[in-house]
Amino acid sequence: MNRITVFERADFEGLSREFSCDVPDLHELDFGDCIASLKVLGQPWVAYTGAKYEGEAHVFEEGEHPAVGRPRSFSSLRLVHHDLCEPQITLYERPHFQGARKVVTEETNLAYGYFNDRVGSHEVQRGVWELSQHPGGGGRRCLAWPGERLARYEPEQGLQGRLSHLRPLRPGRPL
Repeated sequence: MNRITVFERADFEGLSREFSCDVPDLHELDFGDCIASLKVLGQPWVAYTGAKYEGEAHVFEEGEHPAVGRPRSFSSLRLVHHDLCEPQITLYERPHFQGARKVVTEETNLAYGYFNDRVGSHEVQRGVWELSQHPGGGGRRCLAWPGERLARYEPEQGLQGRLSHLRPLRPGRPL
């Protein structure tokens, strides 16, 4: 079974809660804005800074996370239900799927290639992808979901017209 166990303090200390399904509002369960560490079993989970899966998204893949990047800021949790095997995304140089294109099937640093900061749109064929503004996965990030056809990179994606790194989420161990 896929599950996430969240703790109110770093290093898995303090009060904890375990979840095996999406939680749209942690405040309703008296556990909002208090997560400082967590453990994930199975598929990845996405923690959002806002209720109802809004705000900044932070991905946590299978394993132990003794300290989270933004402690005490998560208000909702979502299990990634999608098939993460054989990921594929197509990047386009210009908006509306125009210009040169590049098909990506694995983690890729675009910083040294033609497509660095030149992606204007994308289509996700398979998997869930984490897109990052800076090389190595730094800067602003956003998620791209299977079937997504993003015709134009807008400021609300947080990439400010820049994409330098992308990686598919890794599936958890079969349970």
